[in-house]
Amino acid sequence: MLHHATLSTDHGSDLSGADNRDLSFDFAKGILIILVIVGHLLQYVVYRGNGYWDSPYFKSIYMFHMPLFMAISGYLSSRALLRKSFARSVNERAIQLLLPTLFWYALLETAKVAVFLPSSSIVDVDVLNDLVGSYWFIWATFASFLVVKVLVTIFRRSSMWIVCMSAIAVAVLPVTFSIVPLIRYTYPFFCLGFLLSQSAECRTRVLPRKKPLLMFSLAAITCACFLAWSKETYVYNNLALIHDTASAGRVVLMYAGSAAASWIAFEIIVQLWKFSSSNRMARFVAMELGQSTLLLYLLQGTIFRLMDLIQFGDLWNLSTRISVAGMLGASIVVIAMTIRFIVRDLRWSSRIIVGTLPRSEAVKA
Repeated sequence: MLHHATLSTDHGSDLSGADNRDLSFDFAKGILIILVIVGHLLQYVVYRGNGYWDSPYFKSIYMFHMPLFMAISGYLSSRALLRKSFARSVNERAIQLLLPTLFWYALLETAKVAVFLPSSSIVDVDVLNDLVGSYWFIWATFASFLVVKVLVTIFRRSSMWIVCMSAIAVAVLPVTFSIVPLIRYTYPFFCLGFLLSQSAECRTRVLPRKKPLLMFSLAAITCACFLAWSKETYVYNNLALIHDTASAGRVVLMYAGSAAASWIAFEIIVQLWKFSSSNRMARFVAMELGQSTLLLYLLQGTIFRLMDLIQFGDLWNLSTRISVAGMLGASIVVIAMTIRFIVRDLRWSSRIIVGTLPRSEAVKA
C-alpha cells in the first residue's frame, strides 16, 4: 500500500519547505481529510437521520478513509518510533496531538455554554463524550503510537513480530467501552503502515513483480465487500465484536473490505499525484490541506458536534441540502486556511491551535 515512497519525514511535522519531504503523502492526507469532511456533510446535512448508512457515497468513503489515514500515520511515525527515546517521542506526540485537541475542546464547550445552551437552564453536559467522541481519531492515533512505542522499546529485535501479533490481539479484544472499538478497528492499520515502512525488500522487489495480479485481486475484493457491506458492517454498529458466526462474518468483512479498499485508494491517489503534481490545485491539496489535516480535523469535529444541537433542514429538498453542504464544506476549508495563515508565525499559538511549529522554527528543524 505504501511502497511508492521512502520515509522522509515524521507524521505531522511542518517542513513544507524541506527538500526531502514526499508531497505524495501530503496529497494523500489532503484527499483523505476532504473525504472526512464530505462524509460528515453527508451524515449531518445531506442525510438528516439514518439514511446515510445506505448511501453508496457514504459507504465508498467510510470503507477506507480512516483506515488509510491510520496506515499513513503508522508509516510516517516510523522515525519517531525507532530512532527517538521513549520519553522524547511520546512527549512530542502528546504536544503535537493532544494540546490542540484540548484547545478545540475548550472552544467547543465554551460555544455550547455561551451560544447554544440557555444561560438560565442547568444542562448535564456530556463532557467525556465531547472530549473523546468528537475527536476520537486523534485519541486513536495517540493510543496506537503509544502502544507500538512501548512494544518497540521493550522487545527491540523481535518487536516487529510482537507488533504484528498485537494488531491481531487488539482487533479481537472484546472491549466495547467508549471509543475503544474505534481504536481496535484502526490500530491494526497503524501497525500495517509501520511494518510496511520497515519492509524495504518487499516494497522494492516483491511488490513490483506481483503488482498487476495483486491489484486485480484487491480490486475484486473491494468490489465484493462493497456489495456485501451493510449498516451492520460499520464499526460504529458492530463495535468490532465477535460473539457468533454472523458477527464474525461482519467483522471479517469490515477488516477485509477496509484493507483492500485502502490499498486501492492509495494506489489511485498516488497515480493521480504523479499526473497532476504540477497542477496548482493538486499542490494546494498537498501543501495546504495535506499539511493542515490536524487543524481541519479538529475544526470540522468541533463544528459538526455543535450541529448536533441545531435543528434544521427537515423541510429542505435534496438540492438545497447539497448546496448547503457544499457551502459549509468550503467554509470549513476557508476558515482553517485563514487560521493557519494567522498563527503560522506565532510560536505558542501555532503549537496550541494548529499543532505545528511556527514556520521559522520548522525550517531550522
